[in-house]
Amino acid sequence: MLKDHQIVWAIHQMEAEIGPVGPSLDSRTPFQYLISVILSAQATDVSVNKVTPRLFAAYPTPKDLMVADVTAVEDIIRSVGLFRNKAKNIIKTARIVHEDLHDVVPTTRKDLMALPGAGRKTANVVLSDVFEQPTFAVDTHVSAIAKRLYFVDQSASPLQVENKIVGVLAPAELHQAHHTMIEYGRKYSMKLTPAKEVCQLIIDCDKLNEENEAEV
Repeated sequence: MLKDHQIVWAIHQMEAEIGPVGPSLDSRTPFQYLISVILSAQATDVSVNKVTPRLFAAYPTPKDLMVADVTAVEDIIRSVGLFRNKAKNIIKTARIVHEDLHDVVPTTRKDLMALPGAGRKTANVVLSDVFEQPTFAVDTHVSAIAKRLYFVDQSASPLQVENKIVGVLAPAELHQAHHTMIEYGRKYSMKLTPAKEVCQLIIDCDKLNEENEAEV
C-alpha cells in the first residue's frame, strides 16, 4: 500500500497531467444540478446532458416537476439507465423540495440522502459542486484508481475510499481531486497488466508499493 504522503503525491501528479477540470453535468440551478446528479447514477454524464435540456425546459422548477406525468418524464429520460425508477424518484424529490423544503435544496449530507434516489455519492457531489463544502464523492473511476494505485485494499468499500482520500488531503483540495480522478479514470484503463501498462504514474505506484512491502 502507498503511504499517505505518497497518495497525496500521486493525486498531485494526476492534477498536473489533467490540468484544471470541473463538473461535467450541465444545469442552471441547485435543484437542476441535484436532479442531474440523481440521473447520473449508473449512467454517463454525457448521456444525462443529452436529456436534461428537454427535461428542464419542460419542468424547470420543483413545483413544475412534482406534478409531471411520470410517463412523460420517462419518455424524456429514456436513454438514461434505470429511467423508470429515476423518473419516479426525481418527481418525488421535486415534491419534497417544493412542499417540505420551500424550494431550497438541502445543504447537509443527511438531508440530501433522505431524498428519493439520492445516496451518499449524490449528496457529496451536490455539497461539493453546488455548495463548495469539503466533501469527496466516490464513483467507479475514483474507486478503480484508488485500488489500482494502492491507496486502499482491493476489497475497500466506497466509504473506505472516501475516508482515505479525505484523511490525507487538505479540505480545500477535495473538490479538484474528485474531478481530476474522474478524468484520469476516463483517460487510462486501470485493468491493464503490468507488461502492457502505458501510464507512468501507475508504473511508479507499482514500484512504490513493492518498496513499501519490502520494508515490512
